[in-house]
Amino acid sequence: MFTGIVQGVAEIVRIERRAAFQTRVVRLPADLLPGLAIGASVAHNGCCLTVTAIDGDQVSFDLMQETLRVTNLGDLGEGDRVNVERAARFGDEIGGHAMSGHVMCTAEVVDVIDTPDNRTVWFRLPATWMRFILNKGYVGVDGCSLTVGDVREDGFCVHLIPETLTRTNLGWRRVGERINIEVDPQTQAIVETVERVLAQRGLAA
Repeated sequence: MFTGIVQGVAEIVRIERRAAFQTRVVRLPADLLPGLAIGASVAHNGCCLTVTAIDGDQVSFDLMQETLRVTNLGDLGEGDRVNVERAARFGDEIGGHAMSGHVMCTAEVVDVIDTPDNRTVWFRLPATWMRFILNKGYVGVDGCSLTVGDVREDGFCVHLIPETLTRTNLGWRRVGERINIEVDPQTQAIVETVERVLAQRGLAA
């Protein structure tokens, strides 16, 4: 489980590509290294990956075909940076909202509005997932736990404060880029339950 509070950004220093598979090496921030072991979980742009090797501050992860298909991680190359968060431990403060690290889809950045000390980013999201995005609800955006600012028929926006822009990759995201999305699991469960009950009663959702 993750909290959606990004702990830093990590540079991708090497990628070994094979058919529908990648091994990538990232340079983790020093404060995320203590206690890290092979088999540990680290979220990359909100996607839970497993540590496969450790060499100083350079840590290896494997990405299988499904991960490359569903997430934006396959878009990235050496020198790019990803949001990282180590798995939450029992007793940790949940400063964001509970996240599984299972990315559902990607959303396209369609507008970025910068004003003093603020940034608003609009995303276009597939209709299949828009039904789980509620005004002022939670959403995971590249691993960041954020509050939905506003909702349109085909997308939504988030409002970002300077701290978020400094600590995460959302400070340099641009129109046209793909962002990993994890919908709030509680919202998803409620919406799907209501839809199922209405369907059983022959009513439209």
